[in-house]
Amino acid sequence: MRIPRIYTDAALSEGGIAELDDNAAQHVGRVLRMQPGQELLLFNGDGNNYPATITSASKKNVEVQVGTPQANATESPLEIVLGQTLSKGDRMDYAVQKAVEMGVTRIVPLTTERCDVKLKGDREDKRLRHWQSVAISAAEQCGRARVPEILPVMTVSEWLEHSRDCEVRLVLHHRTEQSLKSITPPERVALMIGPEGGLSPDEIAQAEKEGFLPVALGPRVLRTETAPVAAMALCQWLWGDIGS
Repeated sequence: MRIPRIYTDAALSEGGIAELDDNAAQHVGRVLRMQPGQELLLFNGDGNNYPATITSASKKNVEVQVGTPQANATESPLEIVLGQTLSKGDRMDYAVQKAVEMGVTRIVPLTTERCDVKLKGDREDKRLRHWQSVAISAAEQCGRARVPEILPVMTVSEWLEHSRDCEVRLVLHHRTEQSLKSITPPERVALMIGPEGGLSPDEIAQAEKEGFLPVALGPRVLRTETAPVAAMALCQWLWGDIGS
């Protein structure tokens, strides 16, 4: 039987007893119906995997004894910061999930001129918590030991300021001949993805003025949830750990 891999925000230390947080405990106790003596593989975002054995379990509370931490080698040497314009339905979920699988470091939801999703107050908080949950599930599935952070929604101006620590900053734009192959390999890259209707000419110009390079991924126009996956796969292939 495959050992379940579970994220928990509990502190984990070798030989210690840890009580899983509510979400992890309910998944282990209620969904998986695991019992004392069964084994788990835990991670809490510190870069390690922690083998653990259940010592007590109910539908709401689970305690484990933590084993020797194991270094996790699934993080790419390339840091990717994704600025992803908000989209409706499950498209944003898809973008977040696949970005985590592709090795994204952090995700910034963006509101742009042609964005038709408006989030404020409690609704924004709820969606951010949901996307963070999507990121956690994706990290569990793909074997990562660090969970990318989902930051609060930003405007284009805020995003341009936020991404200044990245050596290379790219904005996807199909009306350009610039390709990723011509760029000097960076350690940190920012990717800016527009909405279904694309970024406006003013937004492209604003990004270029701040040092973003417009790049194309090929002759076809990609959907807003597909574009980050294709872009990150190429970045990881050229500068990261895909194909290495």
